[in-house]
Amino acid sequence: MAHFVSFVAGLIFALGLVLGGMTQPGKVIGFLDVSGPWDPSLAFVMGAALLVYGVAFRLTTGRSKPVFAQRFQIPSRRDLPPRLFVGAGLFGVGWALAGFCPGPAIVGAGSGMTEALLFLPGMVGGMTLFRAWDGYMTEQRAARERAERAVVPTAANQETNGAAA
Repeated sequence: MAHFVSFVAGLIFALGLVLGGMTQPGKVIGFLDVSGPWDPSLAFVMGAALLVYGVAFRLTTGRSKPVFAQRFQIPSRRDLPPRLFVGAGLFGVGWALAGFCPGPAIVGAGSGMTEALLFLPGMVGGMTLFRAWDGYMTEQRAARERAERAVVPTAANQETNGAAA
């Protein structure tokens, strides 16, 4: 049942993206271009989405548990690491240049929109490169931590160990 509800929620989200104009790159770029002929209509779409989310969040978190899960999964992390700002900046630049973000790109590609079909491989490629880079950096960090924890024999340690033998 949870998969069915997720599917229906995805359909409603996709429909909202289409009706709100979020799958039209020209409309998105018109919203982001505040120095040109600015189109504020997406601000109303985002405002309505935030209003719906706020009401739904209040109603659902007032329950003891979700309807289709054992517990709520609300993030508890409160810090703001630098990589969050770098990622948000890259997202914003990509959104401004292409007029797509992941959700509308997938919906647009699903409807056969040429721009979305061209954008999607670049988006997937960027995600793949990030995962590879992040995995490499995580492994490098772990290797440094292992090296720092390792006991490196020094001349003083070797003399003490030799005398004890």
